[in-house]
Amino acid sequence: MTVRTVLGDVPAQELGRTDYHEHLFQVSPLLPGDELDDEQCSGQEARHLREAGIEAMVEATPIGLGRDPAGMARIAERTGLHVVATTGAHRQAHYPDGHPLLASTEEALAQRFTADLVTGMSDVDGIRAGLLKAGIGYWSITAFEHRVLAAVAAAHAATRAPVMVHLEHGSAAFEVLDELGSHGVRADRVVLAHADRNPDPGLHAELCAAGAYLGYDGIARHRDRPDSVILECLLATAERGGAQRLLLGGDVARRSRYRAYGGIPGLEYLPKRFLPRLVREGGAELADAIMRANPARLLDWHA
Repeated sequence: MTVRTVLGDVPAQELGRTDYHEHLFQVSPLLPGDELDDEQCSGQEARHLREAGIEAMVEATPIGLGRDPAGMARIAERTGLHVVATTGAHRQAHYPDGHPLLASTEEALAQRFTADLVTGMSDVDGIRAGLLKAGIGYWSITAFEHRVLAAVAAAHAATRAPVMVHLEHGSAAFEVLDELGSHGVRADRVVLAHADRNPDPGLHAELCAAGAYLGYDGIARHRDRPDSVILECLLATAERGGAQRLLLGGDVARRSRYRAYGGIPGLEYLPKRFLPRLVREGGAELADAIMRANPARLLDWHA
């Protein structure tokens, strides 16, 4: 069992408690003024996460959005966090018109994604990605997003690397699984990010039964829904047989919400505020599966 991190491959069982979805570096036209582009601040935020008991994280920034492989590696060295970097592309809305990635063919995308995984990310050779990512819009998949899904599938076939898909508001989950499946990607190699933005435990249990992993990463977004809704959905999904398919992350992704950049609540909100509630209401065994066993199984390239 092997997980590819920015400092090299590690046995999956050594990951420890894993935050499946965060960002250390990200610049997007959809988030003006919320850039994560300061290595010192991002490193301090990662240290807060590590000191709060998280031992590994997925850095989910794909190509073209300020990804900094060398910065990730230096932060991993300084903090002791296992950091899994990401290749692939986000949903089309994150790229301005004329961005060169939008004109790439499926074959060119697949070659670039595979190279990031095998030889090193294009901007810094030798520091390799460990996860593939695609993204779609709200109940929509553009021609570019279809190409990315196909290219991610091709790179997965070449490497067996795991796959994350951004679902806008949790929409089109089965449609994405069907499309990836048509390209040969098994559902049990896929995590559907933001599934909890549609907190429907019946649907979630069906997705888990199909084999998919579900990423719950909408905590501390009280303007949209309280944490209690997410926790109740998680517990109900686990009770319906999904306990081995759930992952937790923060996906904070904004400087205005990182303590090290002067904001709140910071990456430590997940381990300090949400996890204790999960342990109290769902039990330590469920929390351990979600934070240790499940991410290790997903991120294992040999699963």
